[in-house]
Amino acid sequence: MERLIQKLTKLESVGVDTPVFIYHLEAHEKYAALTQKIFSSMENGKWQGVTSTITLMEINVHPWRIGREDVARKYEALLMNFPNLNIIDIDRDVARIAAQLRARFDIRPPDALQVAASLTMGARGFLTNDRRLSGLRSLTDIIVLDDYSTS
Repeated sequence: MERLIQKLTKLESVGVDTPVFIYHLEAHEKYAALTQKIFSSMENGKWQGVTSTITLMEINVHPWRIGREDVARKYEALLMNFPNLNIIDIDRDVARIAAQLRARFDIRPPDALQVAASLTMGARGFLTNDRRLSGLRSLTDIIVLDDYSTS
């Protein structure tokens, strides 16, 4: 775990993919301890996180699906007010970069938008649990959560 926190700290600014947030919010058995360290270190200013409004949409699908508007609103408030986390709107520039990423690397639209948003903000890495994004290593440091998981 400490190796991951050291890496994030060294990179200074890192894009964070939606599953990392979901694992944390849902206290995922395999990843909860790791995501606790990740978000604690971000909260304490060791590094800056970057995500997009795609994350806001994705973390709220399940609460809305089960009729838990209160949980959806809580998740949104947590995300929007989390220290040292920048949430980027998807605008024309982000969409243009995402299209280029999709054309070059054949990745899914939400992934392209997330990575494009983090690149737009100058993030030097991207924290995910999707090995399919490893092909982007020529553009940014792809950090796969499973590589640091102890379970």
